[in-house]
Amino acid sequence: MGVGVRLILIVFSLMVFAAVVYASDVKSSSPTGPPKTEKRPLEETVQGVKILDNYRWLEDGNSPDTQKWVAEEMAYTQSVLDPLPGREAIHKRLTELLSIGSISQPEIGGKYYFYTRREGMQNQPVLYVREGVEGKDRVLLDPNQLAADGTIALDWYHASENGKYLAYGTSPSGSEMSTLHILETKTGKALPDTIERTRACSIAWMHDGSGFYYTRYPTKGDVPEGQEMYNRHVFYHELGTDPATDAPIFGEGRDPEDWPSVSLDNDGRLLLISVSQGWTKTELFLMDLKAGTPPTRITTGKNFLYSGSVYNGRLYIVTNEDAPRYRMFMAEAGNYERDDWQEIIPQTEAVLQGAAVWGGKIFAQYEQNASSQLRLFDLEGKVISDIHLPALGTVFGSEGKWNHDEIFYGFLSFTVPPTVYRYDLKTGSTSLWAKVDAPSIDPSAYEVQQEWYHSKDGTKVPMFVVYKKGLKKDGRNPTLLTGYGGFNISMLPSFSRAAYLWMEHGGIYAVANLRGGAEFGEDWHRAGMLDKKQNVFDDMIAGAEHLIAEKYTDKDHLAIQGGSNGGLLMGAMITQRPDLFRAVVCQVPLLDMLRYQNFQIAKLWIPEYGSSDNAEQFKWLYAYSPYHHVKAGTEYPAVLFMTADTDTRVDPMHAKKMAALMQDEAENGKSKTRPILLRIEAKAGHGAGKPVTKQIEEFTDVYSFLFWQLGVKE
Repeated sequence: MGVGVRLILIVFSLMVFAAVVYASDVKSSSPTGPPKTEKRPLEETVQGVKILDNYRWLEDGNSPDTQKWVAEEMAYTQSVLDPLPGREAIHKRLTELLSIGSISQPEIGGKYYFYTRREGMQNQPVLYVREGVEGKDRVLLDPNQLAADGTIALDWYHASENGKYLAYGTSPSGSEMSTLHILETKTGKALPDTIERTRACSIAWMHDGSGFYYTRYPTKGDVPEGQEMYNRHVFYHELGTDPATDAPIFGEGRDPEDWPSVSLDNDGRLLLISVSQGWTKTELFLMDLKAGTPPTRITTGKNFLYSGSVYNGRLYIVTNEDAPRYRMFMAEAGNYERDDWQEIIPQTEAVLQGAAVWGGKIFAQYEQNASSQLRLFDLEGKVISDIHLPALGTVFGSEGKWNHDEIFYGFLSFTVPPTVYRYDLKTGSTSLWAKVDAPSIDPSAYEVQQEWYHSKDGTKVPMFVVYKKGLKKDGRNPTLLTGYGGFNISMLPSFSRAAYLWMEHGGIYAVANLRGGAEFGEDWHRAGMLDKKQNVFDDMIAGAEHLIAEKYTDKDHLAIQGGSNGGLLMGAMITQRPDLFRAVVCQVPLLDMLRYQNFQIAKLWIPEYGSSDNAEQFKWLYAYSPYHHVKAGTEYPAVLFMTADTDTRVDPMHAKKMAALMQDEAENGKSKTRPILLRIEAKAGHGAGKPVTKQIEEFTDVYSFLFWQLGVKE
């Protein structure tokens, strides 16, 4: 490793010199280096292997010692980032870019249309209601009025069938543990009904608006300590009654990690309960509300995904059962036995990501080569038409109703801001419903390429590459590569406001579609999970090498960025190929893969990753767990670890422990030119609902760091 480090230092010499020049502009104020982190050795044997953890004590975020250490780390990080040249100009431009707003497709309730829109420097999107498709917008709820600093977010909302009421959830500081409220649409009056612990709530309103089925989590004391983040059950609430008396409908006696959701058919009789068990298995249950019978399982218990909707008693099911790119079945009213399901939409080369029955038609969304497609079918599965999309891009949401002859869908791409279209089912015509203006950028000045490369095992992997037109492939362009690779989530074209700052300064923005995602169906997903997780890391490494081989960039000018599961990806890149990247931005990451399942909601992810409590799964987790592969004396890329103190998904302990370890063990742990930095955001969570003002500050730190490390001049 010593020889390799020396060679890297020679290759990087010019870049280091430039970085030193930058560093010389940094005020030499205290602290001059990262805090000295106390080692408190704790050795334990896990599956027969001795594991030493010097920083276990940092897992206790409430400890005064941990909080003191965090304050010292933040002071060090700020002492490095705050004085960087060009920072003021970066902040100014990011303020302009993030002032480009957002919009959602409307949800229909009776004669009302509910949607969110954010404009300018509003911290949170505002919820509007429109009476009639051509009516006038009215503010129904402005979350910006709920907290002066914008840290109370609107998490979700669900209109009643007739539109008379709207249920919505809010949560503080990015915690996502919503509190449910009810508004009367016509007057905006708040009803007294309030229900706590309704995270990511699923709601099915009774058609007369008298009440609704919903999901909620237990309160402290109702379940054993540590189980409050699980045991999501289905309840029924009648408006005007005490939620404490709500009757439990589903979930008792089931696995605490089950994730039920609910929907009601167009007759108001059949309640469909969909139960996710990890990211590879779903069970469907039907409950006949008029007959008063308990929920009956209608799937076979196989390890496949199922989603469904009920229309006129018929059950329409989208599944990857024996079809990794998904297909649709129909079960006739009252006869839902698996042997009697009829395939009506077969598997194709494109991946069927979802379908719903709206206006008496089947509206289906596909993905092919990491780009969205829309198609309309009749109720027997016959193709009616394809719905034209304006460019290669992403449908970010769609809404309709069984009794409306219209469908709304949102579209965006790398160079198209969020836009909402209305499709008329009667005429087959598409019209613009609303769009986001972006006057401060010229999307036509940028070029989008989709390229393919081969991973380590020969698998072909696609990548989007976006840059300003006229860019020369001189092998030295500053390049930012990102990826995710997990949980059946696709990395489709997106409108990244902050990325324009990067591209305006000659930077290349690249997105790799790694295995583990949903881009090519369930086979692609399973090829990047559990014992196949290394494939994801190999795909990312091959993507970086492709960018270098194609003369887009070189190791001195290549940075990577990723969050959550993508943060785990960043950790693996740091420890597996420290020579390949100049800088890494590692956000809300999973890094200690031997203990991740013990924190927050992480038990839900065991079906995706495995658990060290299982002897066989321990082997593959230990083989790549980033926290356990930091090597003393290694020169790593400059790293900016980013986390948040109220993250209820990925515990901040991962970033804390990894930063402490790398600052102590890495050759550049105290480097002023390639530092190991930790940034912890206060009053913020995993990312959902983060105020725009906090986003601007966060992106200012990220791009100041990247500009500095890759030698980009403001």
